[in-house]
Amino acid sequence: MKIFFPRPVVLGRDGEEFLALRSNLDAGRSPARQQHRRCIASLRDDFYFCYSEYEMRTFVEDEVLPLVSSIRDILCKLGAFKLEHLPQNYNGSALTLIESLSSLVVLGNITEFERAVLWLSENLTFDVDARINLFECNIRVLGGLVSAHILATDSTHRSSQSTYKNQLLVLAEDLGRRFIPAFDTPSGLPYAWINLKYGVMENETTETSTSGCGSLILEMGALSRLTGDFRFEAAALRALRKLWSMRSPLNLLGTTLDVVTGEWLEYSSGIGAGVDSFYEYLMKAYILFGRDEYWDMFQSAYIAVQKYFRHGPWYHEADMRTGKATYWQLTSLQAFWPGLQVLLGDVAAANSSHREFFHVWEKFGVIPERYLLDRDMLHPTEKYYPLRPELAESTLYLYQATKDPWYLEVGESIVNSLNRYTKVEGGFASIKDVTTMKLEDHQHSFFLAEMCKYLYLLFDDSFLVGQNYVFTTEGHLLPVISIFLARLAASAITTMVTSKEDRVVVALELEVCGGIWCEMRLTTEARWLRHCCVCKGWVYMHRCMTHLSCIVLIFRCFRRTQFGALLCILWLN
Repeated sequence: MKIFFPRPVVLGRDGEEFLALRSNLDAGRSPARQQHRRCIASLRDDFYFCYSEYEMRTFVEDEVLPLVSSIRDILCKLGAFKLEHLPQNYNGSALTLIESLSSLVVLGNITEFERAVLWLSENLTFDVDARINLFECNIRVLGGLVSAHILATDSTHRSSQSTYKNQLLVLAEDLGRRFIPAFDTPSGLPYAWINLKYGVMENETTETSTSGCGSLILEMGALSRLTGDFRFEAAALRALRKLWSMRSPLNLLGTTLDVVTGEWLEYSSGIGAGVDSFYEYLMKAYILFGRDEYWDMFQSAYIAVQKYFRHGPWYHEADMRTGKATYWQLTSLQAFWPGLQVLLGDVAAANSSHREFFHVWEKFGVIPERYLLDRDMLHPTEKYYPLRPELAESTLYLYQATKDPWYLEVGESIVNSLNRYTKVEGGFASIKDVTTMKLEDHQHSFFLAEMCKYLYLLFDDSFLVGQNYVFTTEGHLLPVISIFLARLAASAITTMVTSKEDRVVVALELEVCGGIWCEMRLTTEARWLRHCCVCKGWVYMHRCMTHLSCIVLIFRCFRRTQFGALLCILWLN
């Protein structure tokens, strides 16, 4: 079963010209291919440059300060607008090291990966008096540990001297148990903040975001499947179901809410900050766990987004109650959306939006945090660029979906900008103002977890060959494997089978593509293979006549050219 990326299609160029160009690239005869090899070498150097700067100073501290070549503890500050309730004796949780683990494996450095795992198993503890943001700690720390555990237990990523004994899983389970008290609310929606040692603090804020309580299912679900303790998945799923029940009749959600009352605090939302990973995790949870419930939620949510937020290639914000536009602005986090659309198979729409994001990148050299579309100007106070990786992520997905070399050129441009504007003596620094390129002394841990990984895989995807992975929102790898995957419910199959006299075989049962119509000989008798549409309007012996009417779930379709299909469910080899 191949799920991670669809097969290539040709977008906007003559097929023969494309094949000829690709042949030259693959053969290594073009200057472009040589430049791409230089990008691979540059990205490896950039990763190890950052990693060594961090390693040279500490492993236990959280992040590097690249301008002053120092380190700091940041986990307790992530997601905080006000720096309050900070611990006095907190010395870090090795955030950058945990975030780097899967990237080390992708780069093939198993020796350093195993050394880092050993260090964490001997030194890391979560029994600390530290108030942390549940969402940030989940995607960065829990996700990093779960992903690294899976990679460490994969024989293809282990050295002959490996002594790994599930130490990372033990750490992940301990952290997951410390998350559970956050879900003890009347609504089942978790508090945004929790103390790792003492649980929910007295007079803790009850405000959280849609992403904060709706983007926990991948990491906590995977932890449950690995440990057999389903409290983690149950808590995350209960929160997700509650959140979905709060949607408006338009199938839209707001941005912030109260976890005690279960009421919305901010009705305006879009696909950017505060909401983004909610949509992402619905789709990816369906791919990873195969549960129809996630797909049903995502389908309704995606259609609503396209109807009420989309304006040409852009996405504005709107009131969840009325669907009327509220803020016309681009935010850098929105750049993840084309990548999500690729997983769905809506490649044309993904390509359209991605090109607009890259146009902004070319205009400023990077993507500013917020750009006011209706005024055609930068947001007056959010001109910064904190090394966000979302454009690189979508570029990787689109290249894997299309194999169009133009996306390699985009990647090259991103690499060049990062090296030109943000590389300093102690690592890569964030940009404080994109109009002046003044730097800020902050290198987020996701630079190593995501940016370096996405760009490296863009130019060298050998790690992905023959593998099926889902990237978490923090870029950590979770494999699509049998212990995670739930097969389709029996009811979904039985409703598609006609009478025995018809001798019809459902494509789903044979795990072959349902977009064809043929006569097969399964025994000595001829039987018909029927397209397996599961939409409510199924018509007996229905057959899609053109690819435009095909409703095969796109990322599993052998043609890879359908647009906006959302209904048919197939498991393909």
